[in-house]
Amino acid sequence: MMEGEERTVAEIEQDLRKRYRKNIWCKFTKAIREYDLVQEGDKIAVCISGGKDSMLMAKLFQELKRHNKFAFDVVFLVMDPGYSPANRQRIEDNAKRLGVPVTIFESDIFSSVFHIESSPCYLCARMRRGYLYSKARELGCNKIALGHHYDDVIETILMGMLYGGQVQTMMPKLHSTNFEGMELIRPMYLIREEHIKAWRDYNGLAFLQCACKFTEACADPENKETTSKRQEVKELIRTLKRANPFVEGNIFKSVENVNLSTVIAYKQNGKKHHFLDDYDSIRGEE
Repeated sequence: MMEGEERTVAEIEQDLRKRYRKNIWCKFTKAIREYDLVQEGDKIAVCISGGKDSMLMAKLFQELKRHNKFAFDVVFLVMDPGYSPANRQRIEDNAKRLGVPVTIFESDIFSSVFHIESSPCYLCARMRRGYLYSKARELGCNKIALGHHYDDVIETILMGMLYGGQVQTMMPKLHSTNFEGMELIRPMYLIREEHIKAWRDYNGLAFLQCACKFTEACADPENKETTSKRQEVKELIRTLKRANPFVEGNIFKSVENVNLSTVIAYKQNGKKHHFLDDYDSIRGEE
């Protein structure tokens, strides 16, 4: 793109069908098919935080509605948890520039968790989810869509192992335990972050990085005390990739190829199972 030239909505949409067809559009539709994320009659709250991932997801859902073979509906939902006026305005300006008709509602989450010393980010995330579910249900939606991508998934796998002492993943869809009949879906599940960044940069778009007061300092790589665990894992993956270019795919596939006969213990539906439970009745291989 020429410097100073602003691309039109039509041009951005055309690029999703052509320039980014393989790495973005096809990955989006593959996740929807493979994990059965969108069904006829759905009304989906596409949740927009103001960052690159959720804004791209909104455009992909617009494209999906144009070409899909069955009827479903979407609402482009923005929750303002207490953004600064400048950040709120940036979200509105980007939505207008991209041709996304957003529905905005306010909450006071930032002020509610500002003085919480223990795990404020965890509490903030849980509160955000609850507000989004509530508003989505109020609008008649049966699903909320979040913009987590492939890199989020593999980082979550490693974070669980290294910091949580458990093997788990970020699931492509989940039934809500607190909002009956509601479901969370992640249609960006197979899209690499590098391709999202390429789409953003090619179109000259500037989104929110993180508008939260707690994490503003995390953008500074010199600030070792506030560097997040996710950033540490990102760097670890980059290091491992230098020696093994397939490491990211292997991390992703590791939770698709779990061999329970070689696992000491696992949990299912809240119940713990141990290999000794039926050890004497099963003869395994060394």
